[in-house]
Amino acid sequence: MLILDGSIVTVAMPAMQQDLGFTPAGLSWVVNAYLIPFGALLLLAGRLGDLIGRKKMFLSGIGVFTAASLLAGVATSPGVLIASRFLQGVGSAMASAVGLGILITLFTEPRERAKAIAVFAFTGAAGASIGQVLGGVLTDALDWRWIFTINLPIGLAVLALAVPLLPNDRGLGLRAGADIIGASLVTAGLTLGIYTIVKAEHYGWIDPHTLGLGAVAVALLAGFAIRQATARTPLITPRLLRSRGLVGANLVQMLMVSALFAFQFLVALYLQKVLGYGALETGLAMLPAAVIIGVTALGVSARLIGRFGERAVLLTGLALLVGVLGLLTRVPATGANYVTDLLPVMILAAGVGLALPALTSLGMSGVAAEDAGLASGLFNTTQQLGGAIGVAVLSTLAASRTESGLDRGNSQAQALTGGYQLAFTVGTGIVIAAFVAALLLLRGRAKDERTEEGERAEVPAPAFH
Repeated sequence: MLILDGSIVTVAMPAMQQDLGFTPAGLSWVVNAYLIPFGALLLLAGRLGDLIGRKKMFLSGIGVFTAASLLAGVATSPGVLIASRFLQGVGSAMASAVGLGILITLFTEPRERAKAIAVFAFTGAAGASIGQVLGGVLTDALDWRWIFTINLPIGLAVLALAVPLLPNDRGLGLRAGADIIGASLVTAGLTLGIYTIVKAEHYGWIDPHTLGLGAVAVALLAGFAIRQATARTPLITPRLLRSRGLVGANLVQMLMVSALFAFQFLVALYLQKVLGYGALETGLAMLPAAVIIGVTALGVSARLIGRFGERAVLLTGLALLVGVLGLLTRVPATGANYVTDLLPVMILAAGVGLALPALTSLGMSGVAAEDAGLASGLFNTTQQLGGAIGVAVLSTLAASRTESGLDRGNSQAQALTGGYQLAFTVGTGIVIAAFVAALLLLRGRAKDERTEEGERAEVPAPAFH
């Protein structure tokens, strides 16, 4: 539900604009108002979850998100809808930041944890993939307000199940790491940084607006880094950053996700603007990717990880994703055939179902229980930053190449396709960089080490778990 809400609005935005009277510039804030607090607050929410209790943070986040969804569903003006989307982003950050932390403390045995992480990765990938399908169905069949009000029964069901099922954890207490100054610096830096990235497509990367705000964001994040080195109770504990697996996995994830947004976002534009697909047709055309990702993540990834190790499965998944974007560099402007030109791309998207669970397992495997919420927040933060950077950079490159093509006298379809092909080419290079980073930085555990760990996990776990 939380991931889906980032993409479900895209196909409903024209209906929102007509109904509420959005300006073209203001309409983009239906997306941005959600993404900015979502990405900026993940790190802070993750640490607060460790301090006050992850269950409390999760329940609070779901409550805020559900209430904000109701407000968005009854919005009568652009201002109310944008404010509702901002609150949805806040609730999403609160719940998402600690979700993975709760999961890894619940499942300590390696094989069970691998299965649980596979389900976790599937829900995220499925939410991102089916958002456009569901948005098109609800908007066409009912009304755009249903894309928000549908969250009410889901949110209430989550709360009803989470209260009795999730274990109570008291947390470490605010004195264990309530670095207010550090929290303010990182939240402000991430907020400004994500805002700068999402607006770079409008202003350009070398515009004074982008460069100036970007410099301020970097300065705030540099101040946060200095603060963490000197604070008595830092927000990010030094032992967390000494984890090679966590740091390497976050770097690989940022690269991979930034390229994958080219697949999700730009393929949808290609289908609609070049091939003339409608909103619902576009969603259905991308449905095979969602299905293959789900089947791979749920039915295959955990078994392969248990047999070959996380690193081997991750590298295999990344290799498949190189094929996804590599094939897209050859999409035609005219005469495209879905079965021959696009269906193979959707099938190779199985790489997502392999790479995400393996990457998550590698990144979280060495994290201490008391840092699980913070590590979860960090993992989600790099995901959001990667997505924002990918959309801004690759969309800008595509738009620039399209304008050049039109200036040279190319048809609209040829110019657009040339822009998308350039973005897919750069995306291919980014996934190759992710593959190289994974090869050099991440070390998978040997099979006998996982077996020994599984045997140790049979010993009664500490009371914290």
